[in-house]
Amino acid sequence: MRPEAAQEETITTPPDISRASGVPGASVSVLVAAEGTRAPAPGPGLAPALAPASARALAPVRVRVVRRGAAVVPALLATVAGLWELDRRHSMWRDEAVTYEVAHRPLGELGELLGRIDAVHGLYYLLMHAVFALWDGGLAALRLPSVAGAALAAAGVGATGARLAGWRAGVCAGEVFAVLPAVQQYAQEGRSYALVCAAVTWGGYFLLRALARPAVVRWWCAYGAALALACWLHEFAVLALLAHGVTLRWLRVPGWVGARWGLAAGAVVVAVSPLALVSLGQSEEQLGWLGRPGPEVWAGFLLVAGAGVLLVRWAGRGGGEGSGVVPAACAVPLLVVPAGALLLVSLVRPYYVDRYVLYGLEGLALPAGVVLERGVAWARWRRAGAVAVALAVLVPWSVFVRAPESRKDDVVAVAGVVARVARPGDAVVFLPGRRREWVLWAPSVYGGLDDLALGESPRASRTLWGTEVAAGAMRRRLLAAERVVALSDPPGEPLDPDRREVVKREVLARWFVVCGRTGVWGARVTVYARPGHCGDFPRPRRPYPSRPQGALPL
Repeated sequence: MRPEAAQEETITTPPDISRASGVPGASVSVLVAAEGTRAPAPGPGLAPALAPASARALAPVRVRVVRRGAAVVPALLATVAGLWELDRRHSMWRDEAVTYEVAHRPLGELGELLGRIDAVHGLYYLLMHAVFALWDGGLAALRLPSVAGAALAAAGVGATGARLAGWRAGVCAGEVFAVLPAVQQYAQEGRSYALVCAAVTWGGYFLLRALARPAVVRWWCAYGAALALACWLHEFAVLALLAHGVTLRWLRVPGWVGARWGLAAGAVVVAVSPLALVSLGQSEEQLGWLGRPGPEVWAGFLLVAGAGVLLVRWAGRGGGEGSGVVPAACAVPLLVVPAGALLLVSLVRPYYVDRYVLYGLEGLALPAGVVLERGVAWARWRRAGAVAVALAVLVPWSVFVRAPESRKDDVVAVAGVVARVARPGDAVVFLPGRRREWVLWAPSVYGGLDDLALGESPRASRTLWGTEVAAGAMRRRLLAAERVVALSDPPGEPLDPDRREVVKREVLARWFVVCGRTGVWGARVTVYARPGHCGDFPRPRRPYPSRPQGALPL
């Protein structure tokens, strides 16, 4: 048979499907459209496990080159986007600094740390520990796994889109996903979210393969393994199971197919339950900084969900590939259910952060790919207008997410200021104490300072930021100091009410004078001294001072 011709596969339906369809012993005739072809409308013998969706959507793809192209092209685009200014102008924010510092700890210390805090990121820290053991390449080594994760996720979106709506729509969907600002942002961040997104995306693809041939065990196993990996990288990936459950309900699959999905989903829950039990006990310290979602968070969620629903409706116009029930059933639940469920839970106990459900953006990219594929047939002026609008939106955002200002702070700039203003033997105080993460990654800077508030170091205490002495001991240590470098949040941030933090602020304000302040993105470095001991305070030469030499190989 010619590659460009439609190919047919006949699947004999199980007895329960045949009875439900009203056609005893019915066979499902599935046409697989190759390049340049369209799948015909489903006939009366289509199994209700997939009806009334297009049979084309869940049929095996036989044209391997076309199928792989739908995955490879988006992956290449995501890789290029991820490598573009990978060092983000020599900047790194606090969460990445934690990854860098923790991943460099010995395995024994790392295991003890995870027993106390951050177990949710344990598998990712182990991965990064292995990466740095093989190549301690600084920011490049820190972020390249996320670039690979974004590329794999874009490939998964492309492959899924190809099964749902044809290879052109798949390529377009994968490319849309790759250039979404949030995806570009986390493709260049030394955290687990891009890798989670890749695992969930391919899990959805394996689910489509399993629904196409529900009697084949290997696709259910692949689905369960992908989702289990995603959950071990970040346990909130388990919310993707809820979305997939809604998808199966939307498709009205027969009971025996739903039972197989239930077994796979149950295996995922069992696999991740040890991590969930450990991290549940750490949640207060892990997520205590979160507040309940405000109106702006809900507005953002409703805006993205509404855009996704509109794209699904637009993609459903005019018939043809991508217009059936299956694309909508795959896209809308993934976009809405994980984020919506986490927002609702956060009304009682705050857990919501948008990056925790980054994988839901696949539900926006899939219908966008169908619409974009159809846009090729638009009039020239409409195509030009659409391209102009897309560039006007994407280019500024793409530039912004590669700037230090796109994150909460810039620890490289903070360490650079400290290296410049501090003198040998100066004391250092962190306001609050968890801001110790700003310089822990740079021992050449932190090691030369006397950390007055420190009780036990992070490694000795098996914590992220170490432990601090009691308020009374802290007061005595501060009063014995001559010069103090204070690292604090920028003005306008809420003050920590902890008694030790209050003592720090009171002693510095009453017994010391301010020698000088330097503001950097997301932080402020203030030098305090006893009256007459300020000396010369160097002025900042530029907004983002260069990093201290040798602290981080960039």
